[in-house]
Amino acid sequence: MNRSRIPSAAAQHRSPRQGRMALGPNPLLQAVLANALEHHRHGQLADAERIYRQILAIDPDHADCLHLLGTLTHQTGRHNLAVKLIRKAIAIDKKQSAYHSNLGTALQALGKRDQAAASYGQALALNPSLAEAHMNLGTVLQAQGQLDEAADCFRRALALKPDLAEVHVNLGNILQAQGKLDEAVASHERALALKPNSAEACTNLGNARQAQGKLDEAVASYRQALALKPDQPQVYGNLGNALLAQNKLDEAEASYQRALAFNPDYAEACYNLGNLRQAQDKLSEAAACYERALALKPELPEAHYNLGNTRQAQDDLTAAAGCFERALALRPDYAQAHYNLGCVLQGLGQLDRALESYARAIELQPDYSQARFGHALAQLLNGDFDPGWSNYESRWQSIDHETPMRSYPQPLWAGEPVRTGEPAAPGRLLLWGEQGIGDEIMFAGLIPDALGTGNRILLDCDPRLKPLFARSFRGIEVIGARDQAEAAESIQASGQEIAAHLPTGSLPRLFRPTEAEFAATTSPYLLPNPVERDHFRARYGDGRRLFGLAWQTNNSKTGRKRSIQLGSLAPLFALPGIRWVSLQYGDFDALERQAAEAQAPILIDRGVDQFANVDLFAAQVAAMDQVITIDNSTAHLAGALGVPTWLMLPFAADWRWLRERQSSPWYPSMRLFRQAKLGDWGSVVDRVHSALGTLIGS
Repeated sequence: MNRSRIPSAAAQHRSPRQGRMALGPNPLLQAVLANALEHHRHGQLADAERIYRQILAIDPDHADCLHLLGTLTHQTGRHNLAVKLIRKAIAIDKKQSAYHSNLGTALQALGKRDQAAASYGQALALNPSLAEAHMNLGTVLQAQGQLDEAADCFRRALALKPDLAEVHVNLGNILQAQGKLDEAVASHERALALKPNSAEACTNLGNARQAQGKLDEAVASYRQALALKPDQPQVYGNLGNALLAQNKLDEAEASYQRALAFNPDYAEACYNLGNLRQAQDKLSEAAACYERALALKPELPEAHYNLGNTRQAQDDLTAAAGCFERALALRPDYAQAHYNLGCVLQGLGQLDRALESYARAIELQPDYSQARFGHALAQLLNGDFDPGWSNYESRWQSIDHETPMRSYPQPLWAGEPVRTGEPAAPGRLLLWGEQGIGDEIMFAGLIPDALGTGNRILLDCDPRLKPLFARSFRGIEVIGARDQAEAAESIQASGQEIAAHLPTGSLPRLFRPTEAEFAATTSPYLLPNPVERDHFRARYGDGRRLFGLAWQTNNSKTGRKRSIQLGSLAPLFALPGIRWVSLQYGDFDALERQAAEAQAPILIDRGVDQFANVDLFAAQVAAMDQVITIDNSTAHLAGALGVPTWLMLPFAADWRWLRERQSSPWYPSMRLFRQAKLGDWGSVVDRVHSALGTLIGS
């Protein structure tokens, strides 16, 4: 909150400020003026105005009377008349600083800030010690956005009159806007020391403390403000924001509802209640709140933006794009809206426009790492590998990347032979896995390239991948650490120094700058346990072809669009000569219920726990004649094992599968079947069914 103080003679709760009392040749007239002024000081404004007008009927050029009547008409809301009267007083006596100051007050009330500032400046030129003029000039400058100049005026006012609580409040607000939060808190605390019952000072202190992240103290300040003045919807709204930041959702909701009870048309409270509903994952209710806020205040870009986020979460990408575009129409420099619009456009298959949106977000906010990462993924999806891999390094700063960067003292590897010690001797290169199981498997396809540089390699991977990787990559040492600390213990126990390190997700930048280099990928590059593979083939074999199937992923961000209902695959199950084997992870009871409900003739082997034993799962996958899967870790494992794999992809699939093509540069044994439009699994199943018919016939 930021309320300016009505100045001197027109101040609320203050007596009118007297100008110079010109005694003139008529002492009787001056005594009448003194009587009028006494009425004015005691709030008897009608009596005072009547007497002022009687004096002016006798002496129309009485400057002090014109000035005092002007201050009275300003107090009673007749600002145009006030300006006229005080200007006439100034024309008669230009040297009265009080006249100029109160003219500024009336002009300020009319919204004529430039003229008001000029009047305050004239008052101060005549009398630099006029604290109220400094204060009100500061208020005008603050409203004009000239914060440094306004702060100087407030400091001069306080130097002359330190007990101006309103000035401490306004100075505190400026300091908060300038990011000087500790100084802002100190200003608001001084205001409260002067006026302990000031609800405004309590509120602004709460705002500053909330900006500091001191949420408990902010909540206490807001509650104190409401105890002093309960009917403040804006304070209830700010209290709700602080409680929401503390994840106290029930209390925050009560506060927003209280704000709306006082002011049903409080758009910001509707908007913030929408944020709360979004945090509760109540998307329909969140959307209703944002729409209510926009009905009240259509020019609120944040509400358009968050409504877009809600529509995006509801998979209504077209509506989401419209919301982000409306937010940008109101605020063209809204970097977050440009980024989210890029995400939605990419989801709609409009990649060229998405790339433009990402680039614009980065142009507006160069340190926007989330946008840089999104831009990188879009470049990779587009096949722009060289810039894409370079920008992919921004993943470490993005909130969308869950793996933390490791902080080894050794440098990141740049592809050269590594050395260690004095004198330099060949050292070891540490490669460490990142992201999920599927990503580790995909990036492991470049380990042979790293071996080709002649370096001795230590590979740190997910412990579940250690047996499979150790068998597959001869000539390297494999450890299965859960984090950097555990990896450091294993390295120290080996007694060999590390000369450099690199996350495996950075290997493509060195070895796959263009698509042509993907031809160097060894295929297959993972080797299953041959005994276990043969065991599965013998156990499952009944004369039919063995087809492995996976149909869902539990990924919280993209799992819905990547998964397919098992029942949708019924046309495939009707084809002859196939024995279907589940390669789907999950609870066995739940999987069996799904199979029964879909009437799917699929074998679910309870002896294979994909999460607990990846090596055994790899042998099961390798035993298949063919794998049909959605985009999950099964696809990566089957591709890396060289099993013929058909991958069913959603519309606007993940970056690693590129655009439109039917083959994968990562896995030569893989064929891609893509949705032609959003959510259209039917056409995918039809094409897979047709291809299977051809395969069986051959």
